[in-house]
Amino acid sequence: MIEIKVQNIVASTAVADKLDLDIIMHSVEGTKYEPKQFPGLVHKLNNPKTATLLFKSGRAVCTGAKNIEDVYKSIDIIAKMLRKLGVNVYKNPKIDVQNGNYN
Repeated sequence: MIEIKVQNIVASTAVADKLDLDIIMHSVEGTKYEPKQFPGLVHKLNNPKTATLLFKSGRAVCTGAKNIEDVYKSIDIIAKMLRKLGVNVYKNPKIDVQNGNYN
């Protein structure tokens, strides 16, 4: 039997109506934002080890998770971080897994 090992779950969600990526970049460590090269801000976490792309539209894409629990944990960490910055974050955002069915 073939053994399947998940290496990278990609999931997306909307966390808010809009995001000010400049404020986030200057307020949060572990972020990278170079709008001339890519329109999204990259925020990396060590635990769980994921990267989340945040866009001005309020959309977020989480990559690098090894399991669905890490996706939810990462989005929760991002939401808490945004709330501390005064962003009106959606409660219980719907998360769509892009590369498989883990729901």
